[in-house]
Amino acid sequence: MDRPRWQEYWNRKSEKYDREMGALDRRVFGDSRRWACSRATGEVLEVAVGTGLNLPHYPAGVTLTGLDLSDRMLDLARTRAAGLGRPVALHQGTAHALPFADSSFDTVVCTLGLCAIPDHETAVGEMVRVLRPGGSLILLDHVAATSRFVRAVQWLLERITVPMAGEHFLRRPLHLVQAHGLVVEQRQRFKLGVVERLVARKPVSSSGGPATPRDLP
Repeated sequence: MDRPRWQEYWNRKSEKYDREMGALDRRVFGDSRRWACSRATGEVLEVAVGTGLNLPHYPAGVTLTGLDLSDRMLDLARTRAAGLGRPVALHQGTAHALPFADSSFDTVVCTLGLCAIPDHETAVGEMVRVLRPGGSLILLDHVAATSRFVRAVQWLLERITVPMAGEHFLRRPLHLVQAHGLVVEQRQRFKLGVVERLVARKPVSSSGGPATPRDLP
């Protein structure tokens, strides 16, 4: 991972991130932020917290920790948290090596982050590592579409977006979650399968090691 490059990219992106994501939320993702955050309980880690767009949607009783690569994004998240009167511990760091001990959180949330994290396989493994047995991993992202035509368009887009912005369109985090032995309890897919959101639980008796993923559509 070229950490300085991507850190600088997201620092620059922070100035217009809220405006761009607001349009996408209205047109594509709908109520997905609220859907994801409302399912969080206990001690919560949000990976790729960005400017804190999710902060208004968490239940009042949770304890929030957020992590992001971009220090400018985190500055905006701190301002948002202060405006909401919402305590949140914000950390600068990479999803490839989360600076937390094993089994530290009851819930781990990542919304619209795995599409742009360079090594999303390592990032999911780290999320599972810091999740307590019995805890929930909550993911929301744009993924490879169910439509063959749309997947072809996504493939073409990646020829531009991956080298320019690290943005992937053909990933499917669901399969990584299953490969780590988590049990998918809730899953919704819409917009021609482009949007997928899920809640998966880490088995109490499992160490979170690899398992054979089930082939789900």
